Amino acid sequence: MFESRCGVCCSSCERKEKVNCMGCPDMKIPFWGGECKVKTCCEDKGLNHCGECGDFPCEMLSNMGIDQGYDPMPKIKQCLKWADKKIT
Repeated sequence: MFESRCGVCCSSCERKEKVNCMGCPDMKIPFWGGECKVKTCCEDKGLNHCGECGDFPCEMLSNMGIDQGYDPMPKIKQCLKWADKKIT
């Protein structure tokens, strides 16, 4: 069962309740009110999460959060797990 479009494990997020986030698959727009390009991309393609995409991992996901100090690899690995794919 996937929890997000990008590979974030929402069930272990410590801020989820604080910001009233229901997880992007269950929300029309992200809790912050802006646009998440990864969410939009997946939904436009009819995908549950990035791991189902033929372009996975794309540049957008691979660079997501780097400017804020986040490592994208855990999200990429989680999408692979949800898609039941091996890391190549």
